[in-house]
Amino acid sequence: MPRVSLPITTERLVLRTLLPRDVDDVLAYRSQPDVVRYIPGDPRDREQVADMVAHYGTAGLIDEKRAHLTLAVDRGGRVIGDVMLAFNGPDGADGRQCELGWVFTPDVQGQGYATEAARALLKVAFSELGVHRVWAQLDGENTASARLCERLGMQREAYLVQGSWFKEQWTDLAIYAIRADEWSAEDPS
Repeated sequence: MPRVSLPITTERLVLRTLLPRDVDDVLAYRSQPDVVRYIPGDPRDREQVADMVAHYGTAGLIDEKRAHLTLAVDRGGRVIGDVMLAFNGPDGADGRQCELGWVFTPDVQGQGYATEAARALLKVAFSELGVHRVWAQLDGENTASARLCERLGMQREAYLVQGSWFKEQWTDLAIYAIRADEWSAEDPS
């Protein structure tokens, strides 16, 4: 797989490689239980966030060893979230499909930043990487992310009742996806 051209700029945001200077910003949201409720892992401490930042500092490189791209979402010099493309699901290793994910600090939620950043990653996936299908998996109770998927033009393909063992309990799992032939780079909102 190729290297993604970074930074990716949108109207209000810059998507870029995570840097050591971002640890405090990332810790501010990744340490909060309510923020990590719907994403894998527990709230992280400073050392764990520093390790995560170091691990994901790939400068856009996606290959067999790093089939996961996580980018800082920078607004005016502050990291307000991170977004990811992961090529480790069904048929993901060959680059034809990838998973899209996001997490943002609570004080910016509801302002369209997640939609803007995720739309920019969809553009990269389809236009730059030539991906056939992008999917997202959500806890069935995560209505905010479900609405985000719908704003992106993704369709709910499946809803698995108690289909996921997540954080020591059975949870419902919603799968949303969009194919390259369904996607438009134009902002539908």
